[in-house]
Amino acid sequence: MPRYKTADQVLGLMKDRTRVRNIGIIAHVDHGKTTTSDTLLAASGIISPKVAGEALALDYLSVEQQRGITVKAANVSLYHEMDNKGYVINLIDTPGHVDFSGRVTRSLRVLDGSIVVVDAVEGVMTQTETVLRQSLEERVRPILFVNKIDRLIKELKLGKDEMVPKLTSIIAEVNNMISSYAEPEYKEKWTVDPAKGTVVFGSAKDKWGFSLPMAQKKGVNFKTVYDAYTAPDKSKLQELASVSPIHDALLDTVIQFVPNPIEAQKYRIPKIWKGDLDNEIAKAMLNADPNGPLVLMITDMKVDPHAGLVATGRVFSGTLRSGEEVWLVNAKSSQKTLQVSLYMGSTRELAEEIPAGNIAGVLGLDKARSGETAIDPRFKDVQGSFETLHYVSEPVVTIAIEPKNPKDLTKMIDSLRKLSIEDPNLVVKINEETGEYLLSGMGFLHLEVSLQLLRENYGIDVQTSPPIVVYRESIREPSKRIFEGKSPNKHNKFYMSIAPLNDKSVELIANGTIKEDMDPKEMAKILKEQADWDYDEAKKIIAIDENDNVFVDMTSGVQHLREIMDTVLQGYRLAMKEGPLAREPIRGTKVILHDATVHEDPAHRGPAQLFPAVRNAIFAAFLDARPTLLEPIQKLDIRVPMDLIGNVTGVITRKRGKVINVVDSGSVARITAEVPVSESYEMASELRGATGGKAFWGTEFSRWAPVPDSLLQDIVLKIRERKGMPKQMPKIEDFLS
Repeated sequence: MPRYKTADQVLGLMKDRTRVRNIGIIAHVDHGKTTTSDTLLAASGIISPKVAGEALALDYLSVEQQRGITVKAANVSLYHEMDNKGYVINLIDTPGHVDFSGRVTRSLRVLDGSIVVVDAVEGVMTQTETVLRQSLEERVRPILFVNKIDRLIKELKLGKDEMVPKLTSIIAEVNNMISSYAEPEYKEKWTVDPAKGTVVFGSAKDKWGFSLPMAQKKGVNFKTVYDAYTAPDKSKLQELASVSPIHDALLDTVIQFVPNPIEAQKYRIPKIWKGDLDNEIAKAMLNADPNGPLVLMITDMKVDPHAGLVATGRVFSGTLRSGEEVWLVNAKSSQKTLQVSLYMGSTRELAEEIPAGNIAGVLGLDKARSGETAIDPRFKDVQGSFETLHYVSEPVVTIAIEPKNPKDLTKMIDSLRKLSIEDPNLVVKINEETGEYLLSGMGFLHLEVSLQLLRENYGIDVQTSPPIVVYRESIREPSKRIFEGKSPNKHNKFYMSIAPLNDKSVELIANGTIKEDMDPKEMAKILKEQADWDYDEAKKIIAIDENDNVFVDMTSGVQHLREIMDTVLQGYRLAMKEGPLAREPIRGTKVILHDATVHEDPAHRGPAQLFPAVRNAIFAAFLDARPTLLEPIQKLDIRVPMDLIGNVTGVITRKRGKVINVVDSGSVARITAEVPVSESYEMASELRGATGGKAFWGTEFSRWAPVPDSLLQDIVLKIRERKGMPKQMPKIEDFLS
């Protein structure tokens, strides 16, 4: 196998940016991403062609091989020749399961093109839509690969002419989404078109594939495919794979249609870089200049048992070399790169340097985290950084964990820290009252896999509590009056009210259109036009927190307020983290400061005095505004035979869910429904039981919705009891001195 030769060839070619392509493989779970990656690796000589499609080389964690799913994003740099010219293709295989969608978001940040894999029988599923939307939001050009064409012949028993309408409907559905989610200038340009060659048909498992222009050149068509699968022996299928191998089809399409870094960074940098586009750093990135100042966007941190933390990222400008100092923008510190490498699946090949436009692995940056920007230290004062990543879901399920062997406690804490570095969507907290270690994840599978990694990689067996669903606290109407919060020494007073934000405001904050560090006039203009805000009030927003709450300062002429405003905002943020109902985070509110009295002596207005004053005013107003709990709702996309619709809707109704839509497509119905996450724990086994295993489905986080009034008090009291709080509903008087 020519692996070392490949590593040298790849390193040599990386310097010619016109011959570099950065792509990811994205899809719904089980549509064949990792099998597709395998066939591409085999073509590059990284794994044996005999085992491609079964080796699942990029699923190198044992948890992935046992469960048959991808849970992390794996990188590899491939060498491919087209028209006698060599190219480097930096490939990332991403997870498909909704619980790991955070890793898809992070991978797309460093890519210029995505291969969207769709199963020919299942068609476009929930996660297909989610990953395609994420791809378009990051300005990453999609190419469509319709996989598992063999299933149309073997399972659906379609004839050679009946396959085409089925495939056409999948392409139409994908294009529908592109026209819904792409920005105006890319809608037409990025529509996939079989005639142009931006759609590849094939079977990754059987190693054949073609786009229509290639099929014409090679003299194959859907009749050839049909004959190969209906022939008595496998020789025709093997012949098809040798005449039209899948790696040629996919990699040639990537080289033709995915832009190289010089082209891609021109339109991607203005979208993902938040800062002045006229300074030296931004100009170097727009041109992917290998001689400019270094900018490395880190999207992934892995713990290597032998080497420590390995950062993976894309060099957007400059050249990454080992032994050089870099400045970490978020961590605000400088570190030295100890070693630079390129990826070959689960292994890394050492490199002297990696130039702009490529994806690299780096040792030595152990203070970095996913989303970090490493730059040339000479430019550390330049304003600007990469746009924060927006995840489509958030951690909504929590478990308490403790080691089975008490001696393992410190080892468990250290291992949890490493796990949360590798996966920023995993949140580790300590409940200070009960001393429990709490682990929060995107869903039940996310937590199960994390526990398996704890056991296999760190040798720690843990006991867990049953999963607890995370709620948010919110309000349904503005507080009826303004409340006074006094500091314990009675020298400082704050007068506050609270009101719910409308849905449009929450959406603008959640998708990053409105951010705390924006120009106030620009923010006010957007909120006035799109969310019906009063312009003068919107101009006075001075803080926005991660749970979509805003703080508005409507005071005028209050003495000493500016000097303590940072402390007031800290107190506000602490209050938003744990609300008065059940110490769950507060979401979707507008806190208004109307007036204040501040003591002139700094000794009498420290955090110990101001925090309680701010918190009490906010909490009293909160309890006066029809408080409620919001629960996470999951969207279900279920495909099931027509005669079993009743059984499925029965399960959904029992789970406090509701059916949103039923689409009849021949013998199969597609049901879209919503179910509270708290009710979905046994959902999978119940759906399987009710349909005799004939239903297949996808889930994704949908939204936060108020819990029914009939359940509200019961849920609040249960959470309070679990957290060791008094088992009674809080009252306004509790927060008024």
